[in-house]
Amino acid sequence: MKRNLFISTLFAAAVTPLVSFAKNKKITERNNKGFVVKAGEARIHEHIQLKGVNSNILDIKISGKDTDGGFAMFEQTSLSQGRGTPLHVHFSQDEVFYVIEGEYYFQVGEDKFHIHAGDSIFLPMKVPHAWTQISAKGKMTVTFQPAGKMEDFFLALSAFSHEPTKEEMAKLFADSEMKIVGPILKID
Repeated sequence: MKRNLFISTLFAAAVTPLVSFAKNKKITERNNKGFVVKAGEARIHEHIQLKGVNSNILDIKISGKDTDGGFAMFEQTSLSQGRGTPLHVHFSQDEVFYVIEGEYYFQVGEDKFHIHAGDSIFLPMKVPHAWTQISAKGKMTVTFQPAGKMEDFFLALSAFSHEPTKEEMAKLFADSEMKIVGPILKID
């Protein structure tokens, strides 16, 4: 009887890592094929029109679904001169902006930056940040690492039938693992 218990225990101990690996396989298994997303196009969710913080258009170039949540990249066509985002914090994501066209004003912590086409800016997680569009129009890529809930955030922001209230915006930010901590950034 003790021998059977010993063999059962040994078998269970040997199989447990395999079962654990099988559960995690979905997370680590990826489609190992590259893809191209043409200029002016989105991989999914064609042209997400934002409401609330600005009325810019986002195209998903690389979805978090493509990277098992590792990162997501959007192209933003900026149509909202003088508008941007409120000062906010991402609790678990870094952000990188690369300006393709136009000019923007950023705040990261206490530091402020005026950036132009060709410039990049890194916004670390847990550091309050905001940006405002200076030029009449602009374009930039925005990368989130990890992807988090940003794709869903932008889709929810575009789904409002009206300009969202401050309360609706605060709830949407909170539901997306962010928090608004200050007003929209004004250009100094």
